[in-house]
Amino acid sequence: MNIPTDLTLYFQGLAIASLLFFLLTVLGFLFKWGIRFRLFGATAFTIVLTVGALGLSLGLFNYQNVAGSVPYKLVYDDAAAHVVIVVPPTVTASQLEATLEQATLGLAPFGRAGQRVMVRARAVIHPEPGLSIPLYLGQATKVNADQVEVKLYEENFAQLPPAPVSAEG
Repeated sequence: MNIPTDLTLYFQGLAIASLLFFLLTVLGFLFKWGIRFRLFGATAFTIVLTVGALGLSLGLFNYQNVAGSVPYKLVYDDAAAHVVIVVPPTVTASQLEATLEQATLGLAPFGRAGQRVMVRARAVIHPEPGLSIPLYLGQATKVNADQVEVKLYEENFAQLPPAPVSAEG
């Protein structure tokens, strides 16, 4: 079963249901049906659901996708100006730049107190068994809504483990 994730479909369906319940409620009060107060409650509840679906469909789940980025995990966010993400240790400099840009643009500006948001990317390396070291690879600062300043720490890329060689055969 394939369930649609586009919330505008749910908003449209709920809006139609609200309108139909409203018309039934008006008819119920005009003809003094015994169910008229239950219809009023159903109408009010459907309108509340419609407003909620409208709010969710206005872009709560809209993320920008930057070509060349790799999956990352958000590990620290102080809800103000500092965010840390973790990328795989096999990331390249161009992939990291795209990933930092995507993560920085994806942050919601609301609740950030007007501060310039800085996103730092790190990878976790394991130089020996039982030892994990976080290695910061770069940072990006959101200058305005569409512009991101990216700075890579080239010296830390040398500490990353070599990429595994794929054997074709």
